[in-house]
Amino acid sequence: MKFKRYLLVIKPGIIFGNLVATIGGYFLAAKGHFDLPLFVATVVGLSLIVASGCAFNNYIDRDIDGRMERTKNRVTVTGVISVAQTLSHAALLGLIGFVTLAIWTNWVAVGFAAFGFVIYVGVYSLYMKRHSVYGTLVGSFSGAVPPVVGYCAVAGQFDTGAAILLVMFSLWQMPHSYAIAIFRYDDYKAANIPVLPVVHGVHHAKSHIVAYIIAFALAAVMLSVSGYVGFGYLAVAVVTSIWWLRMALLGYRPNSDDTAWARRVFFASILIITALSVAMAVDTHVGPPLIGMYQI
Repeated sequence: MKFKRYLLVIKPGIIFGNLVATIGGYFLAAKGHFDLPLFVATVVGLSLIVASGCAFNNYIDRDIDGRMERTKNRVTVTGVISVAQTLSHAALLGLIGFVTLAIWTNWVAVGFAAFGFVIYVGVYSLYMKRHSVYGTLVGSFSGAVPPVVGYCAVAGQFDTGAAILLVMFSLWQMPHSYAIAIFRYDDYKAANIPVLPVVHGVHHAKSHIVAYIIAFALAAVMLSVSGYVGFGYLAVAVVTSIWWLRMALLGYRPNSDDTAWARRVFFASILIITALSVAMAVDTHVGPPLIGMYQI
């Protein structure tokens, strides 16, 4: 039971999702050259940092979590784990994670891991989430960091590929998060969290979801256009993006059940980003940008 509370406070589901994205970024940059020690250090180090951020977030949000049906039973709310235990656990995980990245990767990867951590804990959790409708946008940058860290751990630099990953995963976070805010509308309203559907209405949030999905699709395709991945990835990106966009547009049907629709958009977002992470890992392209193949 003592171990379980330390596990629950770090949000294992979020860690797993970030782990998949990190691995995708790593293999995208590796292009078939696998370095086991570097891979393990990158995955373990970043996972510990994400776990630390989640634990700090649980500590910071324990007051508003108690007002939300979805989070009212979190261990930081019920008192199963104390404040001192939560903070010490979070600090230790973060320290080990950053030391691991610093020793076995490079300072570019460490820098982006620190960037994501500060944005998530210091900017988003402590202030933006409670005070601004733009909190989701700010938080999206921290959510986009894992694949960039995985990529930079191999590449040793922040180049075009890393920039595309940062933009692509940031854009993906927006419809993913807005969908959650719609089907958890009552929770966010009860906790007085200024997410877009609560502040400006569900219809307004729907239009943002559609716009961000279109922008995400364009960013996802850029990995192929820029020559980082092959046609297999491109096919997955196009097909899944069209499917996601069609699903989002169905939200405009008369008498649409917004809660059920938002859940479908949310679950689709998880399937899509997982599929793209796997595709970029297995279909890396070595050679000139694909767009150059059509030049005369």
